[in-house]
Amino acid sequence: MTVHTTLDSPLGELLLVGEASATAKGGTALVSLSVPGQKGGAVVRDGWIRDDAAFAEIAGQLRAYFAGTLTRFDVEYAPGAGTDFQRRIWAALDSVPYGTTTTYGALAARLGLSRAAVRALGTAIGRNPVLVVRPCHRVIGADGALTGYAGGLDRKRRLLDLEAA
Repeated sequence: MTVHTTLDSPLGELLLVGEASATAKGGTALVSLSVPGQKGGAVVRDGWIRDDAAFAEIAGQLRAYFAGTLTRFDVEYAPGAGTDFQRRIWAALDSVPYGTTTTYGALAARLGLSRAAVRALGTAIGRNPVLVVRPCHRVIGADGALTGYAGGLDRKRRLLDLEAA
């Protein structure tokens, strides 16, 4: 069963989508976290059930993050999203520390990918279904420029400013 809720945030109203999980803190594994107007963001579908209580743990972590008191999320992701390549890239994103940034090229090198694969890496990052929680906002251009964020570059800047990166 797919459940959803919304949460007010400094980025606008977040849409959280999840599935029940016996192993997730709070009992819900996160499927998607979208911001308003996000390219490729989730939209509520027929059959989904609004269940604010199912997201109490995740919402608490998000509030603490936006308040500047949480630097690492402890959220279970629902299985099944993405290709093997995308999941590999997303796992690497999870290892980029709070308050730091990395470049697309550096991330590709760390994963042993060729320079030619940087574009594919960027595409995989752009398909991250759980913005904010999985820190794709911490990946920047080689020249330090803010590039490519499905939630918009203004939100990417706000997240980096929050983390003082």
